[in-house]
Amino acid sequence: MTNIPYAEVIGDPIAHSKSPIIHKFWLEKLSIKADYRMFHVKPEELADYVATRREDQDWQGCNVTIPHKLAIMDHVSDPGNVRASIGAMNTVARAENGDLFGTNTDAGGFFAPIADVPLSGQDVIVIGAGGAAQAVLFALSRIDVGSVTIINRNVLKASALLARFGLKGQALEHGSALPAAALLVNASALGMKGQDDLVIDLANLPEDAIVYDLVYVPIKTPLLKAAKARGLETIDGLAMLIGQAAVAFEIFFGQAPPLEHDEELRKLLLA
Repeated sequence: MTNIPYAEVIGDPIAHSKSPIIHKFWLEKLSIKADYRMFHVKPEELADYVATRREDQDWQGCNVTIPHKLAIMDHVSDPGNVRASIGAMNTVARAENGDLFGTNTDAGGFFAPIADVPLSGQDVIVIGAGGAAQAVLFALSRIDVGSVTIINRNVLKASALLARFGLKGQALEHGSALPAAALLVNASALGMKGQDDLVIDLANLPEDAIVYDLVYVPIKTPLLKAAKARGLETIDGLAMLIGQAAVAFEIFFGQAPPLEHDEELRKLLLA
């Protein structure tokens, strides 16, 4: 069989990933002869994975998910200075000279669904302090939000992230009472299939608050169910997943994805 260009998504675990569905859908719509796969990479295998793919000229790059978004920065070049800005990479691609470089499409993917929400001066709550949370905080730092509360097991790490991104706010441990906020974002793995549940009381959120869960397996997380029960507006994890994938797709395959088919794609992802 003739070799064809391909990209993939890596992580540990990885079986839950919906990225192959998204990219294969777009490849088919655009009649591009290429493939997109998933590949299970454990933390101790990351260096060997990058070394192997570096030699495979058909490999166009990969999306990077939990737990590799920080570690991957040690194995690829960083022309956009992602390490100093966002502090996490979720996409690796091959440059024209064959070098592998990393970037981050999470920040743009996160922001796309709330681009029209007037968040300037508004308070925000972010749950988590890992790679996804750092992309969220980077985006929030660019839109002049008010106070940001980070909820995380490691309060010192959360406090350091506030300082890093120049955000005013506070860090709280899990189980602390939530302050009032216009937006709550779950940027942790809590609530994901196979992970611990996210146990949180939404009573202090105002009636016009938005609850945004980056977890997409399951798509209707306990957090979003609780928010809907309170009558709050919700945004599910597919919104960011599709948004960040769109940027990565163009990097991998050189064409913008056909976003006019988003409704069909979402139905496919929910099937």
